[in-house]
Amino acid sequence: MRIAVFSDTHDRCPKGLPERMREADEIWHLGDVCDPSLLVEFEQLGPPLRVVLGNCDSYPRWPLKLSLQREGVRFHLEHIPPLKTPTNCDVLLHGHTHVPRDDIVDGVRWLNPGCITRPNRGAPPSWAWLTVNGGRVERWELMRA
Repeated sequence: MRIAVFSDTHDRCPKGLPERMREADEIWHLGDVCDPSLLVEFEQLGPPLRVVLGNCDSYPRWPLKLSLQREGVRFHLEHIPPLKTPTNCDVLLHGHTHVPRDDIVDGVRWLNPGCITRPNRGAPPSWAWLTVNGGRVERWELMRA
């Protein structure tokens, strides 16, 4: 399973990004969309779109946190990274910091695709492909916007 992951669009999206995600089995946005109409092109691609509420969002249909299981891997999605590692997950995905991340904390893999529009600390604008297969994360690949 191949999942396109991005975050922190803040009302902007690089031209051509939806098309680059066309082959995804799912698309996950980790918050700070701001205007929900920004996601229309992503919704029209066909793969399911999952979105969590960011601190700059006010859309009541998006959850603050989302727990998903794909290919036997338990995922926890939320915008702001929690202070403590959540229980009952193998991988935590978050946005908010605008900086890519791939760390292991308390036995859980923490991933952040960075920011697609306003990266921090010298990181280029980015999003990621997450490949899950056979009960494990097979690949986490950052992509330049």
